[in-house]
Amino acid sequence: MSIIHKGTASALVLALAAGMSASAVSAETVEIIYSDTVQESDRRSTLLRENFGDCLGEGFEFSPYFGATLFKQGTELTAMQRANLDMANLAIFDFYNQVPSTSILGTAYLWRDYEHMRATFNSDVLDSLIDEMEDATGIKVLAWPYIGTRHVNIRGDRKVMTPADLDGIKLRMPGGEGWQFVGEALGANPTPLAFTEVYTALQTGAIDGQDNPLTANKQMKFHEVTDQIILTGHLIASNVFSMSESKWDSLDEAQQAKVQECAISFQDAMDADTISQESQLVDFFKGEGLEVYEPDKEAFRTHVLEVFQNSRFSELWPDGVLDGINGL
Repeated sequence: MSIIHKGTASALVLALAAGMSASAVSAETVEIIYSDTVQESDRRSTLLRENFGDCLGEGFEFSPYFGATLFKQGTELTAMQRANLDMANLAIFDFYNQVPSTSILGTAYLWRDYEHMRATFNSDVLDSLIDEMEDATGIKVLAWPYIGTRHVNIRGDRKVMTPADLDGIKLRMPGGEGWQFVGEALGANPTPLAFTEVYTALQTGAIDGQDNPLTANKQMKFHEVTDQIILTGHLIASNVFSMSESKWDSLDEAQQAKVQECAISFQDAMDADTISQESQLVDFFKGEGLEVYEPDKEAFRTHVLEVFQNSRFSELWPDGVLDGINGL
């Protein structure tokens, strides 16, 4: 029969208690699994970790996966609905198949400029549309971080001043009906391709060009395999920074408030950084030998908006929302 010394027993009890306490703390920690298409080295990934992940603080464990290593681009929404993923930075066209009315937010030249976009999201104009998105998909919309204004970036020396000049250009667009229609409205021949495959496709000539914000062009080094950037400014782009409803509902009120606070912190950091980067990048690309110029933007805007308004997409737009946006 073993005999445990009184002091040893006391130490054992304290150790067990400490272990139980640590387990209790661990059990209360909220793990958040996040998936993104952008690379881990991308500035957006750093801003996310610093302004969202670090902002959450104790009580949360933020686990981000980058470079589409966890879920492929365009599959994140389904993964969230199946409770296989907690959070993602979704594109508005990810919602189209389930909530067709959201196509209005993917309309090229919808926003006059960044300030118009941000003013709209800060107003109540989109409240009913966001409610519809959340109810139909089971996704909680937390913020709308600005990721940059999209421009056309192509190989070769063809001068592009109007949509007609893009005729026959194989322009990579993200997969999905909405994205492909944007490319079509611009006057190009849209080609679906994953973001991670664009560099090689440009390098080999499988595609003639792609559209992305200047920040993404630099990060992915698309300037190494293209010759010009046409500053069409057709989409002032924001992502839908989202959490699955099941994850959101599992949080208590204080935790929800913290997640929302940190989502806005990330949005504000993204906005400021993107605007700062964009102000410098035209000179950077010119220094890299690319021709960077503005086309006839009014010709693009008039043509593209006419194509959208005469399309099947406009029939799905919520009543009054376009007027509300234009009125801001």
